[in-house]
Amino acid sequence: MPEDPSLRYEILDKLGSGSFGTVWKARIRASGQLVAIKHIDLEASDEDVVEIQQEIALLGDCDPRYVTKYIESFVHGYTLWIVMEFMSGGSALDIIAASRPFSEVEAAVLLRELLHGLAYLHGQHKIHRDIKAANILLSDTGVVKLADFGVASQLSSNKSRRHTFVGTPFWMAPEVIQQAGYDSKADIWSLGITAIEIVLGEPPLSDYHPMRAIFLIPKQASPTLPRSFSSSFQDFVDLCLRKTVSERPNASQLLQHPFI
Repeated sequence: MPEDPSLRYEILDKLGSGSFGTVWKARIRASGQLVAIKHIDLEASDEDVVEIQQEIALLGDCDPRYVTKYIESFVHGYTLWIVMEFMSGGSALDIIAASRPFSEVEAAVLLRELLHGLAYLHGQHKIHRDIKAANILLSDTGVVKLADFGVASQLSSNKSRRHTFVGTPFWMAPEVIQQAGYDSKADIWSLGITAIEIVLGEPPLSDYHPMRAIFLIPKQASPTLPRSFSSSFQDFVDLCLRKTVSERPNASQLLQHPFI
């Protein structure tokens, strides 16, 4: 990596920011290829940066058909740069914000593609841990991919040792909140919440303070879709949001659901 990353990458536009840093649209100067670059401030971190980079590099093992392609990562100054494939269609959340929530038919198509990605990841014994509309990216031709796999989980586990709570809990499975130990079925719960989010425009409990939501999710009955949606879609969401983990189908089983 050159001493100054700006010799290789031209930063163009800010795409967004969150718990783990700021994401920029950028261009590789040598080829003109567009990329997404995540900047993470490490100045306050006492973590092993090399270990973080090794975890992030595991993204290179993921099939780029389902997960945004990892290009490289490096540290410049006190900033970790993570360079990923740029998805020009933006996120599902961007689409909702720019126009409207998804129709039921559109939701079925999006959820089918997500389930293919989750079936792949879970088959590799990997958990995404952060399924939500903001982490579902689309190309300009409609290809659907998961973003932030690995990055979010690694940085979340590191940051949680420094802060009492990181991120928003609205998509979290009850067993994750209760720290009861969890597996890939936690992603299925998050998928069910995301299904509600993309057709209603926001996840359940989003009017509440995040800490209040943490208290309510394990105690309240599972969220449901309004009756204005088809019984097939309602059943799909109900299956995803079974509180008893063993009753929750896996991604491969959900791909056989009539709604999909």
